[in-house]
Amino acid sequence: MKAVSETLTYLIYSALWRIVRLLPERSAYSLFAAIANRAYRKNGRRLQRLRFNYGKVFPDKSEKEIEDLVKAGVRNAMRYWCDTFRISDWDEARVAGTVVTENNELFLSSVKSGDGVIVALPHAGNWDHAGLYYCSQGITVHTVAEHLKPERLFRKFLAHRERMGIKVLDLEAKVTGELTSRLNDGELVALVADRDLSQSGVDVDFFGSNARMPAGPALLAYRTKAHLITAYVSYTSLGIKIKFSGPFKVDRQNSESQEVQRLTQSLANQFAKDIRNEPSSWHMQQRIFIDRKSS
Repeated sequence: MKAVSETLTYLIYSALWRIVRLLPERSAYSLFAAIANRAYRKNGRRLQRLRFNYGKVFPDKSEKEIEDLVKAGVRNAMRYWCDTFRISDWDEARVAGTVVTENNELFLSSVKSGDGVIVALPHAGNWDHAGLYYCSQGITVHTVAEHLKPERLFRKFLAHRERMGIKVLDLEAKVTGELTSRLNDGELVALVADRDLSQSGVDVDFFGSNARMPAGPALLAYRTKAHLITAYVSYTSLGIKIKFSGPFKVDRQNSESQEVQRLTQSLANQFAKDIRNEPSSWHMQQRIFIDRKSS
């Protein structure tokens, strides 16, 4: 049964990928808006989790305000998939014309420093769109990806990102050494860093509740000379906005464990600030807040 389910998943994604690339643009986005509306009416587990997460961000908002946010969030989640299926067909002019930036000089100076740069970002907007934008400018982006099931689907997404110029490592492999090496060579590493429920994650305060985030960005910053900054990708009417913040400086008088804790909390604080400003772009439909007793 598992093999049948995985094959069906692969076929559904592959069919959608092909159909959405062939549809006229307006029709493609209308289709995914309709999917978003259906998902909202169905109110499944992922949508309930999105509502719960927004409730943590804005505990004082009314029920109607939260519902409006949920509707916008699920539409943006579906927009992410529509963009992802179509983005590899965009030319450089289309890519450049759909991106605006804030504090871009922080990012570019970090890249040009030759010391390497770590960009930590939450699940917001479309990070593939952001990666493609910088790859089109000749900046190589290295990242890691969660190993999806089925295997054929994972390989399909891997090939899709690598066609855009993004160099992807499998998260299931031991990647810390490889990322360290690339940072020491002055490269750019981008890591989605707002969710980690493994026992190796770092407990942080996030919107007044406990969450666990990956140690990777802070650990790599401590072990290398790389600049540590954040990026928040939010949606605009024409495309995306990329806002950079930082740098988050390493205090080497502290132990590695102390600095990993402190820096990860600093990243969480910046993520929270950005999410409050552009909440519907943070389309987190998975568990992120945890009970302290379970850590």
